[in-house]
Amino acid sequence: MAPSPNFTYKDAGVDIDAGDELVERIKAPVKRTLRPEVLGGLGGFGGLFRVPAGYREPVLVAGTDGVGTKLKLAIEHDAHDGIGIDLVAMCVNDVIVQGAEPLFFLDYYVTPRLDVDIAERVISGVARGCEIAGAALLGGETAEHPGMHKQGEYDLAGFCVGIVERERIVDGSGITAGDSVIGLASSGAHSNGFSLIRRVLESRPDDAAEPCGDRPLIEQLLEPTRIYVRPLLSLLGRVNVKGLAHITGGGLLENIPRVLPEGLGVRLDASSWAWPPVFGWLERCGVSRRELYRTFNCGVGMIAVVAPSEAEGAIDHLREAGEHACLIGEVVVDPDRRVEIR
Repeated sequence: MAPSPNFTYKDAGVDIDAGDELVERIKAPVKRTLRPEVLGGLGGFGGLFRVPAGYREPVLVAGTDGVGTKLKLAIEHDAHDGIGIDLVAMCVNDVIVQGAEPLFFLDYYVTPRLDVDIAERVISGVARGCEIAGAALLGGETAEHPGMHKQGEYDLAGFCVGIVERERIVDGSGITAGDSVIGLASSGAHSNGFSLIRRVLESRPDDAAEPCGDRPLIEQLLEPTRIYVRPLLSLLGRVNVKGLAHITGGGLLENIPRVLPEGLGVRLDASSWAWPPVFGWLERCGVSRRELYRTFNCGVGMIAVVAPSEAEGAIDHLREAGEHACLIGEVVVDPDRRVEIR
């Protein structure tokens, strides 16, 4: 009888040693994200986090997301350093709209064969996003799945948990007609609509390297998603914010109604805020204005609804916190909860 072959996990495409090396490499950036509530260290089966002191009725708020097909552009253009920030942003920005402070974050990174250098760049970006948001990178999972993706590709997912005092949950229920709508500027397309962006790029491949505004188009497309957590937490401590909406997939038309009570809509003035050059490029390439409004943030990555008497103070506070904020519209009576953009 012929001897049995000496099968190994590495021969099957999974390199345990590479995974161990990655853990060692990311220890320093992960350490920079730690909060006092973190118990234990990196490498356990689960992350331990104690509830912060001082809450009477703490409510946990959870969010999960990925970065969509923006990831394909990042891989194609060797732009691995910022995509982890995108991942964190898409989760923490969803948590903050409930009024919750992000506490911790976990990531999931899967690839056919682990390239430690690339993975280190990606996860260091995740750690940087957590630093910006003030959330601990509590743990994560790195997996090799031979045959599940093309060689050189990877996929990302993330999960965030935040906390808010029950009486301070922001749910939009107090919004009334006449309230002011404040827009916080985006850093570009963020991480939404990239299936459409890539479709346009496929028809105009030379545009990627061409100037768009003051930088090449591809640099603007791959600009990381803005993280609004710290400025909004500060604003929530100063102003009665009635509603917040993260402008993600579905754009301005689909996301703003999610925080409006029945019978109310919003009227926006499109000339009141600056449009990043990427949206002008998309429009010149044949994407209609309505399609832009229902797919992208169009330059407004987050909106806050406040009473008219508090709008000026809220805008000033956001600007002092480093945000480009301005009054972009008002809440109106509308039984169909529409967003009208003029």
